Amino acid sequence: MATAPIRIGTQGWTYTDWNGGFFPDGTRKTDHLALYGKAFDTVEVDSTFYAIPSSETIRGWYDRTPDAFVFSLKLPQAITHDARLRDHAGLTEQFFDRARELRHKLGPVLVQLGPDFGPAELPALADFLPRLPRDLRVAIEFRQRGWVSETVLTLLRDHGVALALVDGPWMPRRWALKLTEHPTASFTYIRWMGPDRAITDHSHVQVDRTRELGEWVAVLPALQSRVDAIYGYVSNYYAGHAPANARELQQRLGLPWRDPATLGDQIGLF
Repeated sequence: MATAPIRIGTQGWTYTDWNGGFFPDGTRKTDHLALYGKAFDTVEVDSTFYAIPSSETIRGWYDRTPDAFVFSLKLPQAITHDARLRDHAGLTEQFFDRARELRHKLGPVLVQLGPDFGPAELPALADFLPRLPRDLRVAIEFRQRGWVSETVLTLLRDHGVALALVDGPWMPRRWALKLTEHPTASFTYIRWMGPDRAITDHSHVQVDRTRELGEWVAVLPALQSRVDAIYGYVSNYYAGHAPANARELQQRLGLPWRDPATLGDQIGLF
């Protein structure tokens, strides 16, 4: 198997706190995505968790990003949290049909389950997985540790669904790092979340995550031989300023990276 590409990005891009530290001072929100696409080749879209985007919105994302850019979309909470994966067929089909409008720029879809969705709901999960489209990549994030069992991992593997690996309170880092040895799908999906949402200023890094990121950098090269793609997304809550952590990962992994000071001009990747 060829070495899998690693795509590193952030969870979202429309943060005015990033102006000055990542985006040039005074950047309008309408210009954020185009500038973001100069520094990173993927992003996790949070807004789709709240509503299915319009075709016009999808076209706007597509048109404002480079040809090789990839969007990972969250499945709407109406399916994951409200319907709890049940009676979802019409809405789920509508979402995936809309997502396909991104064409080759569509990456994995993240099924983020709620913290109250526990292992007792296994029958709902077992009924949901066979209904997922086979032509798209899907990752699932559980927010209770009890879900990480051989039974569940086997179920995900049977359907080619990736277990989202999380650096956060509901999945100890040591578990996530160990699970890179046994992917449940042809790709891997990683989320750097942080311990809580205590950080409210997202303009700069406030927690040193050098050691934690070093642990991930140590295992990712071996993971590249087990899957065909790796997608990783950093939250602002991980250390305070997601673009800085994402750029640090790019640098430490030997990926192309860009100095934020050059986002407003035409200087190429460093």
